[in-house]
Amino acid sequence: MAEHSQFQLLREKRFAPFFWTQFLGAGNDNVYKNALVIFVAFQAAALTAFSSNDLVNIAAAVFIAPFMLFSATAGQLADKYEKSRLIRLIKTFEIAIMIVGAVGFYRRDLLLLFAALGLMGVHSTLFGPVKYAILPQHLRNDELVGGNGLVEMGTFVAILLGEIVGGLVIAIKPEGPLLAGATAIAIGIGGYLVSRGIPETPAVAPQLRINWNPFTETWRNLRFAHGNRVVWLAMLGISWFWFYGATYLTQFANFTKDVLGGDEHVATLLLAIFSIGIGVGSLMCERLSGHKVEIGLVPFGSIGLSVFAIDLYLASRNLAPQGLAGIGAFFAVSAHWRVIADLVLIGVFGGFYIVPLYALIQERSEPAFRSRIIAANNILNAIFMVASAGIALALLKAGLSIPQLLLVTGLMNAVVAIYIYLLVPEFLMRFLAWLLVHTLYRVDKEGLERIPAEGPCVIVCNHVSFVDAIVIAACVRRPIRFVMDHRVFRVPLLNFVFRIMRTIPIAPAKEDAAMKERAFAEAAAALRAGEVVGIFPEGKLTDTGELNPFRPGLQRILEQAPAPVVPMALRGLWGSFFSRSDRGRAMRKIRGLFSRIALVAGPPVPPERATPEYLQQNVLALRGDWR
Repeated sequence: MAEHSQFQLLREKRFAPFFWTQFLGAGNDNVYKNALVIFVAFQAAALTAFSSNDLVNIAAAVFIAPFMLFSATAGQLADKYEKSRLIRLIKTFEIAIMIVGAVGFYRRDLLLLFAALGLMGVHSTLFGPVKYAILPQHLRNDELVGGNGLVEMGTFVAILLGEIVGGLVIAIKPEGPLLAGATAIAIGIGGYLVSRGIPETPAVAPQLRINWNPFTETWRNLRFAHGNRVVWLAMLGISWFWFYGATYLTQFANFTKDVLGGDEHVATLLLAIFSIGIGVGSLMCERLSGHKVEIGLVPFGSIGLSVFAIDLYLASRNLAPQGLAGIGAFFAVSAHWRVIADLVLIGVFGGFYIVPLYALIQERSEPAFRSRIIAANNILNAIFMVASAGIALALLKAGLSIPQLLLVTGLMNAVVAIYIYLLVPEFLMRFLAWLLVHTLYRVDKEGLERIPAEGPCVIVCNHVSFVDAIVIAACVRRPIRFVMDHRVFRVPLLNFVFRIMRTIPIAPAKEDAAMKERAFAEAAAALRAGEVVGIFPEGKLTDTGELNPFRPGLQRILEQAPAPVVPMALRGLWGSFFSRSDRGRAMRKIRGLFSRIALVAGPPVPPERATPEYLQQNVLALRGDWR
């Protein structure tokens, strides 16, 4: 399939109207929320006895609470009804909410303002399952990462613009609050008009009977989601990201005022910088993942989230603000540039972290239950975000400064990440594989679409280096069970990766006949289960760069479990650090690092034609003269 750009989707009716609808909705959320937070942070003393810290964290909880109460119902509605009509109804509801908020700003009535904020939470709760479930109905699998990247980029650019507009408008004296309300109404109307262009999206479960009891349905959704281990842990990873992000976003106004000594405009600038970072990271995911769901980016993202959170604490802990400075005075302080860099990089790595997880849930969820899975994800997100508000409030009351709170969050992120990766080693394995082929090598891929998207399949490839299996696993979309020489399997460090990949070790009959028979039986069982099995028919690494004769073991496996065989060739690895080009020894000299290599697949071969001689001829033709 020809490589395409994710930006082409913005010109297509199946994606563009939905994109702009969610863009305006996310923007409106943040026009209102940021206007309210800044209004509370800088004018709370004149309106109530509560402190600005208390009100800011209460506002976060008020917005998120509806996700816990109504997400289960929203997921059912998104599965049962046609989605474009449902979106238009939700957009009409948004306009009504913004009218309530405008009245609250006009009257400077905190009760009315917080009521509208809670209703906006209900609006976002209803829109959430539709937002992510609609994408797999209009996009191909190879477009999911790009589509999700655009949605996340659009969401955070909308957050950026919403924060800027909300912050700038609310700061206008004295009409700011009234203008903020009017702006939110206008954006709501624009969102409804754009939503009328969303194409019809059929219901996936029209016979579904709605369970209106939010508590029993919430429990049922969570139990159903828990049934798919990888999806469930991806949901926990997403929810943790929102715990982390909510902690940062909620503290920005007071962090700016009390730690950095900035005014309302500086608070808006920092929020904008953070949002730009997430948008950039989200867009980069498609390029870094090669148009596929690459969960190897998730550990990469989590590392950056912790590293730059720690550095943000170090950059801000000793700052001594003198009054409230504007943007010009803020930039004049050299120490502030390090804070800005940390916020941008936290955002970028947050994009690397979140986009693959959303795409993974969409790809691996059963279509008829996808909206309810996403609703369960939203419930977990809400629980984590409400917990973030409560924990942040408790830690601040206990005497932690805001920089210390951000440091604690970054350290907690490292602990949570390690826990998840120990539970699902696939995340870590994919990260190591991704790191290998994006740092040590530059890989050209050709013909990989010939590997069946589902069902059993055998991949046969020449055996050039100790990392052949990792390179192939990093490039092929589906997980592969490799049958590998037991001596390569036991190579230190690489053995950890091979075990995570569920590699099947094999030995020659004269060394260990029982191991050989077990390997054949396990490979046949994997094929019968619909998995992909990878075999290096030479039986050992090449010592010369040329192909060794293919052995007949594959025929034994195919007799037990017939499956198509896809010949594949690695080019360019001979002479690299991990090959035996240096007098039969590998990993002795730093040679061939950062070099360009290639992985090429040929047409599938029927099992009855997959003789050693025929497969060797195919692999040799695919490899050519480039060893």
